[in-house]
Amino acid sequence: MPDQPFVVNDRRKFTSEGELRPDAAPSEPKPVRNDSPVESSAGPATEAGPRLVHTETPGGPSSTGGSTAGQGGVTSADEAQAPPPLTAEQSQQASTAYTATVDRLDTAIRASNPAMGPIPEMTFERLVQSIYMQTLMQLGMAGEPESTPQVDLLGARSSIDMLGIIEQKTKGNLSESETKLIEAALFEMRMGFLEITQALARQAASRQPNPPGTPPGPSIVR
Repeated sequence: MPDQPFVVNDRRKFTSEGELRPDAAPSEPKPVRNDSPVESSAGPATEAGPRLVHTETPGGPSSTGGSTAGQGGVTSADEAQAPPPLTAEQSQQASTAYTATVDRLDTAIRASNPAMGPIPEMTFERLVQSIYMQTLMQLGMAGEPESTPQVDLLGARSSIDMLGIIEQKTKGNLSESETKLIEAALFEMRMGFLEITQALARQAASRQPNPPGTPPGPSIVR
């Protein structure tokens, strides 16, 4: 069998100068790989990151501090979790049962102590006076003469703020005498609070013991 010549074909597409050779065969197009079954036109693919999963309940979306949409508009989460409002019948039943219990208690007290008169009913004046006296005791301005005054500033502040809220919520619904009473009580309570706090501040700044024979000053309750 005669030997056949060995032919070497130059398949390079560019010359040594970097120019495209005129006799170079055109490149075959490569098939396009489509690894994803869903085409996206939003841009280049990015790595999948963590996603926020929203769980919906039958009553609608719920989250702490969020809101839910109802027929009347947007309802806060606290309102959505609130118990249903009481009916007029329920309120009336509770009031009737309370009144009957109080009557039985008063009857038992008067039976055990015949000399005791009827227990006075609660009025707006008695309510204001009760909070007023409680505040004076918390400020150390009411108590036994020989005892060392005990000051509860936080309790006094709560009592003063409580009466202040009562004044705001009842404004326009009080008589002239009731308005003067609560205004005078709040004025004296606030001035007493300022007096005690300033006295305690001076006492803390001086850090000096009381001279012999002088009564001890007020002390704060912790």
